[in-house]
Amino acid sequence: MSNTPHTLQEEFPGQAAEITALKTSDPQFAKLLVEYDEVNDKVHRAETRLDLRTEEEEEQLRKQRSRIKDQIAVALRK
Repeated sequence: MSNTPHTLQEEFPGQAAEITALKTSDPQFAKLLVEYDEVNDKVHRAETRLDLRTEEEEEQLRKQRSRIKDQIAVALRK
């Protein structure tokens, strides 16, 4: 979704080249990117009430997104 907040481009501005390079050279990193997008979409759908989730489920999704984002940040710093 193009209007989904917290896209990787927003979260890591100016690092598109690094993200692309790692995505093509590191399968684990590429998997993290897919996971991030999937979880981020779930969070967005829950927040906009397209998918009904409990507050706890929504919070768990946000925490999962944050953990994945942290892993992406660590990989980008290497």
